[in-house]
Amino acid sequence: MGRFTLHRAPPPPAPDEADQILAAAAPPPPPPQPAAGQQMLEMKLKLHSRLIDELDLSKLDKLDEGELRRQVMSLVADFARGERMVLNASELEELGSSVYDEMVGLGPIEPLLKDESINDILINGPFQVYVERRGELELTPVRFRDNDHLLRIINRIVAGVGRRIDESSPMVDARLPDGSRVNAAIAPITIDGACVSIRKFSKKPYTFEKLVEFGAMPTCVAEFLQGAVKARVSTVISGGTGSGKTTLLNALSSAISHKERLITIEDAAELQLQQPHVVRMETRPPNIEGKGEIRQRELVKNALRMRPDRVILGEVRGEEAFDMLQAMNTGHEGSMATIHANTPRDAITRLEQMVAMSGMKLPAEAVRGQIAAAVGMIVQVMRLSDGKRRVMSVSEITGMEGQVVQMQEIFAFQRTHTSADGVVHGEFRASGLRPRCLDEMLRRGIGYDTANFDPTRVLG
Repeated sequence: MGRFTLHRAPPPPAPDEADQILAAAAPPPPPPQPAAGQQMLEMKLKLHSRLIDELDLSKLDKLDEGELRRQVMSLVADFARGERMVLNASELEELGSSVYDEMVGLGPIEPLLKDESINDILINGPFQVYVERRGELELTPVRFRDNDHLLRIINRIVAGVGRRIDESSPMVDARLPDGSRVNAAIAPITIDGACVSIRKFSKKPYTFEKLVEFGAMPTCVAEFLQGAVKARVSTVISGGTGSGKTTLLNALSSAISHKERLITIEDAAELQLQQPHVVRMETRPPNIEGKGEIRQRELVKNALRMRPDRVILGEVRGEEAFDMLQAMNTGHEGSMATIHANTPRDAITRLEQMVAMSGMKLPAEAVRGQIAAAVGMIVQVMRLSDGKRRVMSVSEITGMEGQVVQMQEIFAFQRTHTSADGVVHGEFRASGLRPRCLDEMLRRGIGYDTANFDPTRVLG
């Protein structure tokens, strides 16, 4: 008998260090998508390309929305019949709307923009889209085909407001036609595809009544804030990202007389003031040659030459703080702004630091004195752990004592406990101090019930 010799296969070569590094650096594969969802997405994009070929693009701008939608729906129905797609009437309608959104809207995220329960849309690359509802984040099934598909949507957004995004300028702030704010970032500064953050705004701005209804503050605090705005108390709204600063600023502006001339200055226009006499101004980024930039500081200086009654800054974040304080100190009382800070005291410190950014070599005592003379009230807002946004503190600046800006808290929200379901409970109370601005309110005929300053009462 022959002898069989077993030969053991040699072990596979160990991966060298370079291979391990490359494997670790490789981008993660896209998450698997349901076959039906991927097939429908491919079908929409195929339909979109065919419609671009068949529709007369030179006439698209002349068609109203209704006529264009009818033409798209007719071509989609013909395509579905030609491809022998088994769709009922509602599915055909949904497919037609999706293709229409791909042509003239923002593609897969168009339904999210129309959903009024959504506050934020957060796109982390083409395969992951989160939304925020009632202060809490949730993952959606919305997907883009690939990063190029997402980039086309981003370019459609920024082109609408005359801005650009490319490798040489990979970040951009823009806005949608409805006023929603958009921030986009692309490669090389993002690793796993383009990222987009959209802060949506309600078509109907929140009123004080709505904020009271949602528990952001009790009625007596809302009435006090309205009275202070009418009495031309310069106000700074302080809070973190997504805490509701702009929403509160819109509500505060409703107390301004319609006889006043207002000038708003923002990085991306998002304020929704209700007065008839409003001039809206917006910063401009540098062009491709690095020229032509117009910053908030230049706009504030120019606004003071335009005979404003009040200047309203969407957000103070740099050297324009000095010019804003100058405006509040030179006959533009009642001006308003928002600022990122965790407490009212932090807001004063940040203002001081931003004045230093302007290059003015002023002593710290002079800067603090200007802040104390210019700003009358700081309203602190916060998004709590349960997602609800509340006014946490209403503080009045009363002047200087030595080298310290003096401040007194008028109202505060005091958290008592958090229930098992995560809901934060608490109560609004007054500090017992009578605000100095109350005298000015009374001189202007603005009445207010002083019993609300009783610290033993629970407000609301």
